Amino acid sequence: MNCYTNAKLIMKDRIIPDGFLLEDNGVILEADPMVRLPHAVQSGNCRKIACNGLYLAPGFIDIHTHGGGGGDYMDGTEESFITAARTHLRHGTTCLLPTTTCSTDEALFESIDTFKKVKKTASNIPCLPGLHLEGPYFSLEQRGAQNPAFIRDPSSQHYEKILERAEGSILRWSAAPELKGALEMGRRLSSLGILVSIGHSNATYDEVLAAVDSGYSHVTHLYSGTSTIIRRGGFRFLGVIESSYLIDSMSVEIIADGLHLPPELLKLILRCKDNEKICLVTDSMRCADSSAETAFLGSVNERLSVIIEDGIAKLPDRSAFAGSIATSDRLVRVMRDKAGLPLEKAVAMMTRIPAAIAGIKNKGSLLSGYDADFILFDEGITVKKVYVGGKEITGI
Repeated sequence: MNCYTNAKLIMKDRIIPDGFLLEDNGVILEADPMVRLPHAVQSGNCRKIACNGLYLAPGFIDIHTHGGGGGDYMDGTEESFITAARTHLRHGTTCLLPTTTCSTDEALFESIDTFKKVKKTASNIPCLPGLHLEGPYFSLEQRGAQNPAFIRDPSSQHYEKILERAEGSILRWSAAPELKGALEMGRRLSSLGILVSIGHSNATYDEVLAAVDSGYSHVTHLYSGTSTIIRRGGFRFLGVIESSYLIDSMSVEIIADGLHLPPELLKLILRCKDNEKICLVTDSMRCADSSAETAFLGSVNERLSVIIEDGIAKLPDRSAFAGSIATSDRLVRVMRDKAGLPLEKAVAMMTRIPAAIAGIKNKGSLLSGYDADFILFDEGITVKKVYVGGKEITGI
């Protein structure tokens, strides 16, 4: 049994300025102010670990990330997969959904197979509850940095083949619901417990409403690859962005690196949408936590070249961003320092809220019975220590 003492505990809606966390066998037993320290702990019947006033928060949960540290989840190798996962672990992400891109079926299947191997055998990595498939069923008009050569309409023959190969390892799937066959796909995926997200979509309000009725419940990187008000013959039709504000049941994710969405837009989102329905994602590509100036998206054999400048990845012609180079700690820092959110609310958007949106159980909060995935960081949100299942992760 371990007791972490003298920490600033980041709870659901408050910060306990001087608290303790009690953990045993990878499970949180209790998290409370130091004045409530159990007698058994005070008498020395457990191992005490002083936190010296650092913040103790749930580990970050990233439900949309493509890679980092030079590795991409589409590379198809265990080494690259583990490199990317450990890169984000260093920055406090203790749980993530490896995310694919539009590709050939062969490259996608290779990524799925690698995920299954790494999940079973790798150590010192974040928890991997499932995959996020981003595509290939997207609007060409809203494709962003997705390779147009692999974009297509959904068909049951195609996605059933993918589901069979995945063997239950898909937790989330992003698609454009206005495409032919996309509503049937939404009903099928949601019946399997998969989070179905609207992404890279040119849908109008009526199409979004139909999507919600067919199982779509989330919006992939709001304002990036999402339609806005469209004019047809003088008449205005709401897009995905405005629809997400109007439909209370829908959750959204934002790439809060301060560049994809400037601080004033982050503030607008916070004002327009129930904050409990907003989570943060990195949408990071292989150059996250890297000094590289050029890179590529997707697998080695199907690469889409990008450049890194101004703290962000761009297509070579600079016509669009191409994923971020952010890590989770940066997102929390931006939301606190530039969007003006209290720290505990910014942390919730990177922990408790994405866990709820993606249906990830027993993670994202410092609650009794939850997994002991937590981090220690300082006032600048620089991560000092990372714990997964109560085990401190070192040497990564």
